Amino acid sequence: MTTIYCAHWVIPIGNPPIENGAVAVEGPKIVAVGERAAVAARYSAADVRDFGESAILPGLINTHSHLELTAMRGYLENEEGDFFAWLRKLTTARLERMTPDDLYVSAAWGAVEAVRAGVTTLGDASESARTSMEALKAVGLRGIVYQEAFGPNPADAREKFEELSEKLLELRGLDTELVRVGVSPHAPYTVSGPLLELIAQLALEKNLSLMMHAAESEAESSFMRDGTGPFAIGLARRGIEWRSPGISTIQYLARHQIMKTRPLLAHCITVDEADIATVKEAGAGIAHCPKSNAKFRHGRAPFAAFLNRGINVGLGSDSVASNNTCDILEEARFATLQARAGASQSEPMVTAEAALRAATSGGAAALGISGIGALVEGGAADIAVVGLSGAHQLPSYDPMTTLLFSSSGRDVLMTMVAGREVYRDDRVVTVDEDRLRGRMKEIAKKVQG
Repeated sequence: MTTIYCAHWVIPIGNPPIENGAVAVEGPKIVAVGERAAVAARYSAADVRDFGESAILPGLINTHSHLELTAMRGYLENEEGDFFAWLRKLTTARLERMTPDDLYVSAAWGAVEAVRAGVTTLGDASESARTSMEALKAVGLRGIVYQEAFGPNPADAREKFEELSEKLLELRGLDTELVRVGVSPHAPYTVSGPLLELIAQLALEKNLSLMMHAAESEAESSFMRDGTGPFAIGLARRGIEWRSPGISTIQYLARHQIMKTRPLLAHCITVDEADIATVKEAGAGIAHCPKSNAKFRHGRAPFAAFLNRGINVGLGSDSVASNNTCDILEEARFATLQARAGASQSEPMVTAEAALRAATSGGAAALGISGIGALVEGGAADIAVVGLSGAHQLPSYDPMTTLLFSSSGRDVLMTMVAGREVYRDDRVVTVDEDRLRGRMKEIAKKVQG
């Protein structure tokens, strides 16, 4: 069965917008993209869905999220001036007040929010990867769930590695065509150098995608370059010796073999020209999370420089505990405006087209997932339809600038993953949203109480 989806605009990404365009879908694949008349003539017996004054574009890609923390949205506002107090309060609530089912509901509700906002693929970091994998599968999303690993004490590296290996072996048995597990050594201040090397070797041997938080703050930079600051103090209090390497996080990761895995690096705020060159040479990807970075006062990553150097850079929401929404169109707008605000008049300006690429094909490249991020014949039928008829969108002189500067996830009309409409007619069709909404209110009372 072939279905043709029509709209005033089709935004293929990588090719010019098509006015009065159409996308034909058979099963999980796109079989045609072009002008409506030509596609309709090619598939004359197909069902037709006309979305009118809207734009059809590739499904949006969120390269960095923490779905299991969705229940923490708004809970940590008073601690955001102190990152360590924020982490302590979050960890206490998660470990002491949330059951495994609470974590699943939290992750599933985050997946619901994502799909309602036109997101079709996520790179999700999780301490409970099984939970997040189950949530993505239930809602019908595509993604990589990175099992987080911790272990700052070099003396414990082998023990922590064996525990991680056993967990990953079990999780790989849960892989599907849409959802698979990866691995995430959390950060350079929570994972020792020897453990980083063991995990890097495992990722290379087992073909596991690897994600890591990197160069996220000045506190991390101080920790790496001269062994001072709150991260160093925290390790000393635990009796863990830290000898500063005297180099940047990116160079430290290269020293400990992480860059050989072509990793996805989240944040990359405190990077210099040499770091950017190292990222490019390694073929690594970057998950740019501008709203979360700004909310924590961690700084501004050089988004324009990443784009200009041809680095595979996508956009990430981070957790809604620090963002507070999973809205990649909004993230793209914020990233663009922030990049322009920090640029000199002589620097190339981040365009709407470049930002939308980062939200789609750039995110696919950063995650290392082929076949998504663009509307092309033979590609995956991962599609978002965004309405363009709102009062906040008219008049519209160019669909790409309207999408970037005037639209948000709230304007999404339909989301499709692998040819399956998972969100349409203002409801997610794969899960019971009312039940999840009720459970989220119950969890919020537990977390707060």
